[in-house]
Amino acid sequence: MGAVIRRDRAKQGHRKCLWMQAGVVKKKYCRHEYDCPSCRFDIVMHRTASENRKRKEAGGHPRGRAGSIISWKEKLLSLPRYRRPCVHHLKGRIEFMPCHHEYRCGVCEFDQYFFDKFSVNAVVRPIQTSEVKGFKVPQGYYFHRGHTWLQIEEGPMVRVGIDDFALRLMGPLDRIESPLIGKEVRQGRGDILVSRGENRAQLNSPVSGIVTSINPRPREQGSIANRDPYNEGWVMKVHSSNLRRDVKSLTINEETRAFMDKEVTKLYGFLEDEGKLAADGGFLGEDIYGSLRDVPWEKLVGQFLNPLSPKADKNGG
Repeated sequence: MGAVIRRDRAKQGHRKCLWMQAGVVKKKYCRHEYDCPSCRFDIVMHRTASENRKRKEAGGHPRGRAGSIISWKEKLLSLPRYRRPCVHHLKGRIEFMPCHHEYRCGVCEFDQYFFDKFSVNAVVRPIQTSEVKGFKVPQGYYFHRGHTWLQIEEGPMVRVGIDDFALRLMGPLDRIESPLIGKEVRQGRGDILVSRGENRAQLNSPVSGIVTSINPRPREQGSIANRDPYNEGWVMKVHSSNLRRDVKSLTINEETRAFMDKEVTKLYGFLEDEGKLAADGGFLGEDIYGSLRDVPWEKLVGQFLNPLSPKADKNGG
């Protein structure tokens, strides 16, 4: 890719803020590891720049000290193309390389390459995996109530997959597909497509953002996820557009355990109503759908895997 990765990153507290590097403000240092969505200063500056832009578009003239503020991207776009620094250079990760995509990182091949090669790529095994009525629940993973999960890797980068409950409910899958690299996913939208024979289902993405990497293995053999849902069976990696907002709609640790307990109870109730539950409660195996025979796929999937999150929907997810 032609970029040299920098190993001598600036010391904590002495990294110039993007707004300072762009020349929008004279002095401001980053204390958030360039996790801009969590920085109040960045949020306020973007809001001010957006308000100024809207006033100008409406024919107005922003006044006062704040009236001169424009976004750091707009400031850098005023430079000749060859002088526009890549965001990864601004963040001290690589030597100088010009930006060729007008700071639209979601469509940048190098941005995808960088996160794929130099972010945390090793699948970190859960510190602890517990069971809720026979279903596995890992510590430290966030869960969407449509039975998908995310694991935070670095800053706004997350790994996404399908939980043990959904995979056992549907049984061994043939394929698990996500949107391709560079495509947008939205929290609560059916962006993950799974297939078993002629049966299809769309599972909700737990997060909004841009797909930066996909796992080819479950695309070719979906049953890998059934065997190892929280490690090798991951589906995609996403550069989140607003991670702090999205996780508010998700559960983690004890919240997930409580949610899973209710879901299993609901499943037993569903099976009892369908006349498929043994007198002793029966055993929920690895292929629940396969053991039901005459229960329609659509009915089973519709009961558990496609709920919309009210919070996510409220936020435009």
